[in-house]
Amino acid sequence: MLLALGGAFTLTVAACGGGGAAGGQGGLKKAPQTDGPLTVWVDSTRLAAARLYQRQHPTVKMNIVTYDGDANGSNYLQTKVSLFNRIRRGWPDVVFSSQNNEVSWAVQAGFAAPLNKGLIPRSVLDGFARGANDPCMANGTLYCLRNDLSQTVLWYNAGLMRKWGYRVPATWEEYRALGEKVAAGHPGYLVGSAGDNFTPEIYMWASKCGANQITGPKAVTIDTTSANCTRMASLLDTLIKNHTMSTSSVFSSDFDKNQAGRILMLPGPSWFGGSLFQGTFKTPAGQIAVAPTPQWSGDPAPSAGNVGGGTWLLSAHSAHLKAGTDFLTWVTTANDYQGKVAPGYPAYTAAAKAWLANQTSSRYYAGDIAGPLQTEAGRVWPGWGYGQFSQEAIWAATVTPGVTAGKTIVSLLPAWRNAIANYARSDGYKVGQ
Repeated sequence: MLLALGGAFTLTVAACGGGGAAGGQGGLKKAPQTDGPLTVWVDSTRLAAARLYQRQHPTVKMNIVTYDGDANGSNYLQTKVSLFNRIRRGWPDVVFSSQNNEVSWAVQAGFAAPLNKGLIPRSVLDGFARGANDPCMANGTLYCLRNDLSQTVLWYNAGLMRKWGYRVPATWEEYRALGEKVAAGHPGYLVGSAGDNFTPEIYMWASKCGANQITGPKAVTIDTTSANCTRMASLLDTLIKNHTMSTSSVFSSDFDKNQAGRILMLPGPSWFGGSLFQGTFKTPAGQIAVAPTPQWSGDPAPSAGNVGGGTWLLSAHSAHLKAGTDFLTWVTTANDYQGKVAPGYPAYTAAAKAWLANQTSSRYYAGDIAGPLQTEAGRVWPGWGYGQFSQEAIWAATVTPGVTAGKTIVSLLPAWRNAIANYARSDGYKVGQ
C-alpha cells in the first residue's frame, strides 16, 4: 500500500499502539505489540528501498508513505510528531529523513527508540563506518542509523580537462586560479555552483568555518567571520563575479537546460555522481571523474564537507518493533539495496565496498572513483555539528537572497551569524562565539 503525504494532503494513519515512549527497561517502554501493517515514511528517492523490501518480504504487511523527507530542513516530521503526541496516535513505525539532526528533537519528544539497548545487535552496529552514526548519538545512546555518507569530493569532466590542458586542482588556491582561467579562456563553463541551500555544507564546512559548532545538548558556538570562513566566502565571490560559479540550483530546470552541459568541475557530495550526473543531467558515460576535495595550502589536517546522508529512525511508539528493526537493519545494510540500488555511498562498510564495486563495473565514470570517495569519507570535518535548527534553511533565508541581489558572501557573513544565533535561540540554545 502506497500513500502520499505532504502539506496538501491529509493522512489518517492507524494507531501504532497506545503509549510507549523512550524510558523504562533498556531505555524503551514497549507499546503493546501487534501483527498489523508496518508504516514506513520515505522520501521519493528512498521509495525504491521500501518497495524492494516489500517485494523481497511478501509476508510483511506494509503501509509505505511518501513525504518530503524533511528536505532543506522543512521540519515536517517534527510538526507531525508533535501532532501525533497530542492526539496519542498516528506515529509511523519507521521514518527516513534527509536530515542528520532529527535526534536533536526526536529524543526529547519521545519519538526515537533507542537502538543499541537490545533492538539491534552490536555486531550489526559495529559494521558502520567510523563516525557514521555520530549524528544519531545522545548521551551514549543510539537513536537512528545513518543511511549513507555524503562526503564532499570534486566531480569534474575528465575529457574537457584533458582537451584544454588543465590540471585537476589539489588546493583551493589552484581551484580559484583555474576558475579565473576558465572565465578568460572558456567563458560560460562552470567550476562550481553556489545556488543551493546546501552550499554552506559543501564549501564552508569543508573550509572548517566554525558556523555550527554544537558544544552541548543546547549550546552552540558561532563564528562566521574567522579566516576559515572569509577565505572560502572570498573564493566564492570571485568565481560568482566572473560567472564560473553558478548561482542557480543544480536541481532547477534552468540549470539542467542551460548549464548542466557546461560543467568543468563541481564540488559536491558523493551522491552527485548517481543522482545528479547520471540521473538528472543524463551525462554520457566516460566523461565524469572524481578527485579529493581541494585543501587550503599548508593545512596539515585535510577536511571535507558533508551534504545530507540521511537517517532512519524507529518510533518508540511502534507496535511492530520486530518488523521495524528488521526493516531498519535491511535498508541500511543489505547489498541488494545499499550496494546495488542506492544512489549514495553507504554508511555500512560492507555495503560501501559492494557499492563501489558496482560503480566501477558500470563503466560510467572516467577512471577510479573508489580511492577519492574512500579518502574523503574519513575527512569530514567534525566541527560542524547537528543542531536542531537547519543551516540549509538559514542560508536560504539569509545569504541566498543577498547573493541574488548582488551582494557578496563576505559582506553577508555577519548577517548569517546573526540569523544562526536567532534560529538557535528560538530552539532554546545558548549561543557563544
